[in-house]
Amino acid sequence: MKRRAGIVALLVATLFCAVTLPKLEAEEQEMVIVALGDSLTAGYGLPQSESFPAKLEAALKAQGHKIRVVNAGVSGDTASDGLARLDWALPPDANAVIVEFGANDAFRGIPPAEIEASLAKILDHLKAKGLPVLIAGMESPRNMGKDYVDQFRAIYADLAERYGAVFYPFFLDGVALDAGLMQEDAIHPNAKGVDRIVQGILPKVDELLAQVKPKG
Repeated sequence: MKRRAGIVALLVATLFCAVTLPKLEAEEQEMVIVALGDSLTAGYGLPQSESFPAKLEAALKAQGHKIRVVNAGVSGDTASDGLARLDWALPPDANAVIVEFGANDAFRGIPPAEIEASLAKILDHLKAKGLPVLIAGMESPRNMGKDYVDQFRAIYADLAERYGAVFYPFFLDGVALDAGLMQEDAIHPNAKGVDRIVQGILPKVDELLAQVKPKG
């Protein structure tokens, strides 16, 4: 009887491990966020360790997440440029994407309808892949005129609503008009500015992560 009881206990323990270990491994699997954008994402003028993706990753790890944030920012990119390189910018293990484009489009005076069309195609592609998205809004320079500024601003809220994306209205919120948080060009954030961006956007990134579905 004792031998039979021991065999039964061993079988139960083996079955328990077979059921629970894969679950534990899945829970501990690293999540991958792709930060897709322009120089504001890439970290223009800064060491990579002080770029937005690097500092966001550090902040999320400090919260206890097992996570990697991929820097898919390219300086000078417009929304259409981001669309053109989307396929190779997304690693196969991506779980979610932050989309940040628009500053270069506005500087070049690209019509808001064209910007929105490019961003919509990016979001269509990501939706087809089942990837949750956080879209970060941008503001146009005021010298473009009120109509352009208003139409440009509306792009991001409209797309976020249409695609059910997490929405952060202005990527440079609290940074853009603060000389102490900007580099000398008054366009790109310095290291302290990146810290402020991360602090502001972090609650929205938490919302994004809550939408990530386990793979496999």
